[in-house]
Amino acid sequence: MWEYSDKVKEHFKNPRNVGSIENADAIGEAGALSCGDKLKLYLKIDNGIIKDAKFQTFGCGSAVAASSILTEMIIGKSVEEARKITNKQIADELDGLPPEKMHCSVMGREALEDALKNYEGEDWQDYVVEDEGTSPVICHCFSVTEQQIIDAIVNNCAKTVDDISQITHAGLACGRCIDNIKSILSKYVKDEKKILNPVQRIIKINTIIETVIAPELKKDFGDIELINVEGNNVIVKLKGHCSTCQNAKLTLKNFVETKLKELVDEELIVIEG
Repeated sequence: MWEYSDKVKEHFKNPRNVGSIENADAIGEAGALSCGDKLKLYLKIDNGIIKDAKFQTFGCGSAVAASSILTEMIIGKSVEEARKITNKQIADELDGLPPEKMHCSVMGREALEDALKNYEGEDWQDYVVEDEGTSPVICHCFSVTEQQIIDAIVNNCAKTVDDISQITHAGLACGRCIDNIKSILSKYVKDEKKILNPVQRIIKINTIIETVIAPELKKDFGDIELINVEGNNVIVKLKGHCSTCQNAKLTLKNFVETKLKELVDEELIVIEG
């Protein structure tokens, strides 16, 4: 069962600004009844200031709450200020939404986007949160950028959509970003060696050793340490029980080297230092 904040419950039970505006200056729509949620947003704008906002929605309690809080957020703001509102800010104003309901805040943002496009007659310019740089946002539900997804692939060995979701939360809500995530995966997993600079390559090798290989060796009271990387040669030191084991060479070749070839680069060769 999902946990809802008191603010979500309040806006669901007592939604603000429900209805329509006659002779509205802007009308925006988002969602579809076939998907379960639909929102229509009406704006009254005077000299670039949103004087009134009302909504009509068909959907779950989270959709009602997100639509209600959105109208409160934008009334009194300038069009430019409203343009910068993100779905994360809508969710934050509600003291959070369950991941499975984040798409309701996205629907609110998209209805606002549609209304402002209708008002200004121009293409919507996506606003990116400052600390996300200029990388385009792929998952609007969790504000996950393309670069964050690439980092998950390069530095955390993500190879599937599920891997990306576990690391970044992208794709866990409305799911509309999944095709874009697959596109990024097909590009970077396939051509991974081309995007790894020497430093990234060493970081990834060390990450695999620390998070994948070492935990397995520790089960038999062993351990491993990365000493250096010289070209395709990965120099390591076996520790604990592994350092005195008669099968140390087999461990290096059959387990350590095999894992690094599989998860980093098939040309890697493991050498005991």
